[in-house]
Amino acid sequence: MNVLVEPQLTLFGQQVSWAELIGQLCALAVVYLAQRRTLWTWPVQVAATVLLFSVYLSAQLGGLAVRQVVILLISVYGWWAWTRRRDPVYGVTVRSATGAERVVLVAAMVGGTAAVALLLDALDASWAPWPDAWIFVGTVVAFAAQGRGLTEFWLVWLAVDAVGVPLQFASGLWFSALVYVVFAVLVVHGWLSWRRSASAMERNAASPAASG
Repeated sequence: MNVLVEPQLTLFGQQVSWAELIGQLCALAVVYLAQRRTLWTWPVQVAATVLLFSVYLSAQLGGLAVRQVVILLISVYGWWAWTRRRDPVYGVTVRSATGAERVVLVAAMVGGTAAVALLLDALDASWAPWPDAWIFVGTVVAFAAQGRGLTEFWLVWLAVDAVGVPLQFASGLWFSALVYVVFAVLVVHGWLSWRRSASAMERNAASPAASG
């Protein structure tokens, strides 16, 4: 494992470990696969979580490390949920969140961040408990919403990314920070794609009622 987490490569003038390189490339692949609503999204995510867990643990980012364990569990749920939401025309069905679901997403982000940040600070598990907590909670919320097929999960990812980029730079994980920048671009594209699919599904569902 030391061979994987110790810097072995030089990219953009920075030392990068194999675990960070492969893990972040898998994370980028997950965004690409999720945009296309393929079940391969989840096994690739599992591979990313295992590798990035070792990276963040070695960087002493407790919240980000524990986050990978939670993501692993949610990935199992997401995999199961997507197999039950198959559509012969559109693939995995997606939709916009209801007003109540949006309130729950925001409340989970704010309340969860406060709780996790205080816990990380009390345990001295992170040198940056608040941004660490925001990324941790945001990731959990995003994956949970993704598993339910909500288009808003992409917006949660953008909120995570806004904090993740400067935190990765401050942690010396330059390659991961650059990946987060690319990640943000893919997230915007993914959100637009899911919005179009959700609108098409909603029109398709409404058309029988309209014709009747």
